[in-house]
Amino acid sequence: MRFEGKVVIVTGAGSGIGEATARRFSLEGAAVVLVGDHRKNTDGVAKDLPRDRTMVQKADVSKLADMEKVVAATVRKFGALHVMVNNAGVFEGSNVTGTKPREWEHVIAVNLGGVFNGSRAALPQLLKTRGCIVNTASVSGLGADWDSSAYNASKGGVVNLTRAMALDYGREGVRVNAVAPSFTLTNMTEDMAKNKKLVAKFMERMPLGRIIQPADVAAVIAFLASDDARMVTGVILPVDGGVGASNGQPPMG
Repeated sequence: MRFEGKVVIVTGAGSGIGEATARRFSLEGAAVVLVGDHRKNTDGVAKDLPRDRTMVQKADVSKLADMEKVVAATVRKFGALHVMVNNAGVFEGSNVTGTKPREWEHVIAVNLGGVFNGSRAALPQLLKTRGCIVNTASVSGLGADWDSSAYNASKGGVVNLTRAMALDYGREGVRVNAVAPSFTLTNMTEDMAKNKKLVAKFMERMPLGRIIQPADVAAVIAFLASDDARMVTGVILPVDGGVGASNGQPPMG
């Protein structure tokens, strides 16, 4: 019950990592605000959580006004905000010449703009509670993937925005960290998971030998938000099954 008495906002909470994260915080005693752009999904998650400490908010994270309304509603209902989890994300896969300008703008607006908007809206409250921010970056923000220019750029931005906020707000008591998952089994990656050859290639690079589950990432997000990580800020923590341990060369055996 590390988060009993704490209030947490999770964006992209209707499925995948966001859903698992909302459930993890709730399990550990937090009041949780589930944010998504489809009420059907977030309502479906909320029905399993304690009614007295669960709230659903529909919002587009790419719009600052939406996120300001979410924070205001959170404080009205629960009285404070202690943890902001900027998790909402989208994917468009192509190189620069193959990416349409509107696709680029959408990915940057949601993946990077969503972190900026959520953080900007939450920080006035987090400064009061000496709370924290945890962002969902990606191993694609630490090193590039093929044919994923917009996604790579957006997640690279999340990585350095996380570090910048850690510097700017640390002395005021607000910690800012990020997780960087590798291939995680979510709605966004379900087509990838059906490709046996692709999965086999991932397993060649992943020492722990299995696809990451959303609950695996949620556990690390909860750690970074907890007092157990009270001296941890500005960290981009890979949740990658060991992929980052390799220098890129194939197995020799």
